[in-house]
Amino acid sequence: MNKILFNYLLKNFFKTFFVVLAILYCFGVILNLFEEIEFFKNTEVGLFLPLVLTCLLVPGMLIKILPFIIFISSMWFMLKIRNNRDLLTLKVFGYSNLRIFLILALTSFFIGWIILLIINPITSSMAKYYEKTKSNFSRDIDHLVTFNNNGLWIKENFENGSRIISADKPDGDSLINTTIFHLDVNSYLIEKITAKKTFIKNNNWILNDVIVFKPSNGILETKKLDQYNINSIYTYEKITSLFKNFDTMSFVDLVMNYKELLKNGYNKTFLNQSLHTLLSLPFFLLMMTAIASILTLHTLKKSDNLKFITLGLIVSVLVFYFKNLSLALGQTDKIPLILAVWAPVLALSLFALVGVLQINEK
Repeated sequence: MNKILFNYLLKNFFKTFFVVLAILYCFGVILNLFEEIEFFKNTEVGLFLPLVLTCLLVPGMLIKILPFIIFISSMWFMLKIRNNRDLLTLKVFGYSNLRIFLILALTSFFIGWIILLIINPITSSMAKYYEKTKSNFSRDIDHLVTFNNNGLWIKENFENGSRIISADKPDGDSLINTTIFHLDVNSYLIEKITAKKTFIKNNNWILNDVIVFKPSNGILETKKLDQYNINSIYTYEKITSLFKNFDTMSFVDLVMNYKELLKNGYNKTFLNQSLHTLLSLPFFLLMMTAIASILTLHTLKKSDNLKFITLGLIVSVLVFYFKNLSLALGQTDKIPLILAVWAPVLALSLFALVGVLQINEK
């Protein structure tokens, strides 16, 4: 009998989880599809490509809000078994509130690890394909920044020409081994500038150990300078913000290739934030299931579902804003970044510990 009840809990919990996931997936596809159609409106790709790209992008978006998906699923499932008297039946056969909570919470915890180790590498590959495909249709834009195996590449267009900048890699607030091509409106070379190190903290870039090449009467003149300044629309913060896309970097990649990513010029703060945000996911899922249990398992009486839907939305909004506030404090160095990532989980753990002990007494 215990095995039957255990299978009943897991089967119906997974069923509820996948129903909520499917609803939100469809909702996400509908919303994002309009954005993709707007992006491709001046091309001749039809509806198929925007639809495919939308379907590839949405799974990564769902992983970001997975704690709230598991919270809604847990509340829905536990309200359902309470209102149809299945909870009373479980208690008759020896299933306490604590036991039910542990089964569902540990299931959520293992879902988190399955997402990290199996699903997340797949969704990150999808996101990379999405970004790559979108970038192929963005080559006609005035300004372009890309980072690949050949280093960092930046294009800026002006009224009287354009500028193409390449660098081996970022290093703190600087670029290493920078090459700059200034072109006229006909894409003819005006000058080429090389610099060993370029400080890009603000829009006034400072180039050090500079060599300037200028064509003059068919001869390429060379001038060496200790320092050279140019004005750019880009700063270090603006460039790095363009690559802060959690979706394209999987948990497995971060763990296995952390040192290699640092060598390739990725920002250490960004990597740590990405790694710990993903690592905290299973624990976040466990805590959100605990909160749902505390809100729903305190009584056997039937209740108005609208009341709990409203309560669930309020809790989700509060947790969402607390999580964002904590992360903002970490990003502005008010508190350590790693603590900022884990603070919501720790806060929910303290609340859940007290709440679970209370529902176990009922």
